Parts: sequence; structure tokens; C-alpha cells
Amino acid sequence: MIEIPSDLHKDLVPLAFLLGNWAGAGVHDFPGSEKCNFGQEVTFSHDGRDFLEYHSHTWVLDNDGNKVRPLESESGFWRIDADRKVEVTTTRDDGVVEIWYGELAHQKPQIDLATDTMARTAASAPYSGGKRLYGYVKSDLMWVGEKQTPEVELRPYMSAHLKKVVTPEEVERWAKALPDDLPDDGIAFFK
Repeated sequence: MIEIPSDLHKDLVPLAFLLGNWAGAGVHDFPGSEKCNFGQEVTFSHDGRDFLEYHSHTWVLDNDGNKVRPLESESGFWRIDADRKVEVTTTRDDGVVEIWYGELAHQKPQIDLATDTMARTAASAPYSGGKRLYGYVKSDLMWVGEKQTPEVELRPYMSAHLKKVVTPEEVERWAKALPDDLPDDGIAFFK
């Protein structure tokens, strides 16, 4: 369910499907680095201004799904204009700062992004740019990232399937919004 908070800046309504806390797992595979499964937690939040704040943390998972060690972390800000053009700035823990531009698809919650500008510290690994695709599919958030380096052409390197994390406060708010005249046995409600 996509919920639009009453205090969300009006320009951000098309991005409301991103809002919330998300968690899930994915696959990391890029030449020169370890191929692995990873866990991920992502938060998209807002404070009433004309941008979404974004934080992502990933970690390597072992064969049993247990956290082994951190993989990547990044944070940034997302904006959208009246023509559905999306602008994203990100800073990653490996010393890379990126500006992404893209577009929200017509009549579906899907965003295609590509790097426009990037900078990296001397300590960061070689990196030349990337692409990302985010989509809201059957109430889940899915994404795939591509990257390139001077040695490796643009290719997929990470993808994940994330589910919305529901807090106890959200459950309580939804429960209070239920109609008062629900059947006592609960079963009749579904007939």
C-alpha cells in the first residue's frame, strides 16, 4: 500500500512509493571483487522539504543468511521536477560521490538513473560511472545497479529485492483506522 503523508512536500508525491524502511537481500558480482549474497536495509524519509533523504547499508551474508561483515553504505538526497525528471546525489563509504539523473516512468513506479558526474578520493577503487533501475513491484522495492571502471565495461553488479518494514506504531495506526463494525469472529469479514 502506498501511503502519502500529509506533510510530504507536494513535489515529492510521485516518489511517495519509495518512502519508508525497506529490508531484503540480493546478489553482488563484479570482476575483481568477491561474489556474494548480501543483506540490505534502506530508508527513504522526508522532513517536509522538497527532497527525500536516503540511506542504504549492505552486508555480506554467509550460506545460512547470517551477517558476516559490512559490504557498502551510501546516503544521499532525491528530488523530482514537474517533468518527472529525477535528480539524486549520493556519497558512498568507499570515497565516491555521485550525481545521478533519470526519469520516473510514465504511469508506473519505476525510476531509471544514470551517473552524470562523479568524483572519487585517491583511496577509492577505480570507477567510471553507473546506472540504476528502481521499481515498486507488488508492494516490494526492487533494484539493479550497473557500474563500469576503466577496465570493465558497464555491467550489472548488484541487485536486491526489498520488503517494507512495518513498525509497531504503523500497525497501531492502521488498526485504529479499521471500521468499528467488524464481525466479532473475524471469519465473517472474509465471506
